[in-house]
Amino acid sequence: MKERLAFKMKLKEGQKEEYYKRHNAIWPELKLLLKQTGISEYSIFFDEESNSLFAFQKVESGASSQDLSENPIVKKWWDYMADIMEVRSDNSPISKVLEEVFYLE
Repeated sequence: MKERLAFKMKLKEGQKEEYYKRHNAIWPELKLLLKQTGISEYSIFFDEESNSLFAFQKVESGASSQDLSENPIVKKWWDYMADIMEVRSDNSPISKVLEEVFYLE
């Protein structure tokens, strides 16, 4: 069964173009890992006013990119993105899972 997950993150000021550039050239091994994890859809939207990123994933039951913190590919990606995003001490993005309050099918 598919589930929908949403979370938000934040870019550092002035990093929108660099964020787009890096995601347009997402590493093939990271893309494959996400698909193998059960993520069939993954969209990220940008709010210019707050520098916030809103992410949406459609996942197999129990799957999420948020559960890949020990994977070396993911850790390498975090290190690569750390200079343009708000991150924790391990370079993981500071993210907040959002509660779904409405869905129209």
